[in-house]
Amino acid sequence: MNDIGIFPVRKHGLNIAKLIKAQLNSTIYEPWLDSVSLKSQFAKLYFTHKQWVFIGANAIALRFLNGIISHKKIDPAVVVVDEAARYSISLLSGHEGGANNLAYTVANIINALPVITTASETLKPLVIGIGCRKGVSVNTIEQACLKAYPGLNFNEVRLVTTIDIKRNELGLQDFCVKHNLNLLIFSQLAIANRQWYKTKSQFVKKITGSYSVCEPCALMAGNQSQLIVSKSVYNGVAIAIAKDLNLPDSNFFKEEL
Repeated sequence: MNDIGIFPVRKHGLNIAKLIKAQLNSTIYEPWLDSVSLKSQFAKLYFTHKQWVFIGANAIALRFLNGIISHKKIDPAVVVVDEAARYSISLLSGHEGGANNLAYTVANIINALPVITTASETLKPLVIGIGCRKGVSVNTIEQACLKAYPGLNFNEVRLVTTIDIKRNELGLQDFCVKHNLNLLIFSQLAIANRQWYKTKSQFVKKITGSYSVCEPCALMAGNQSQLIVSKSVYNGVAIAIAKDLNLPDSNFFKEEL
């Protein structure tokens, strides 16, 4: 059996489930076809997969999980997606089970907003927005980042973000894997609707519909953020870096559950 189970609580969520399954090796369940209660079905299935995508309300997921979870080191990860496909929420086992990574993956598939609340991610203040030409290498992207921000510590980067037409760029994917970073994808329309840039490029506008990619991407993924590095171009890679403001002090968090 594959590692990911998809559990839509109603038939309304089946199309979302199918979109996810088309991109991820997973199993879709249709609990409305069984006379047994949905909660009982989920409890019986829960430990048969390492990760779950639960399509429905957060409150329903919490009620279904009540009484069957035990410890973050062994509980299967749970990501909750609402039936309107607006949010992809890392609910359970964000680190140990990989729910945080899965939330980003699912968000990119269905064009939803990933919601991550674990403290270590929350306290990473930097977001890197990237635009690049086709076929750039991992090393080129890395050098572009370091040229834009000398002394950059990748451990302070929460995520990398780019435009949808670059979602399959292997160099960008490998760069994120190398530095253990999630990649967040924004649609061309979403970027074009936000004129959050300091630098305009007619060439970029012709290709993407927006005068800039890296700057708006960095700001869109931020949390009350500001650009600390405006668009910097190196060997076909455009980099912008945004920093979140007003983050809580790390001492505020004593232990993650």
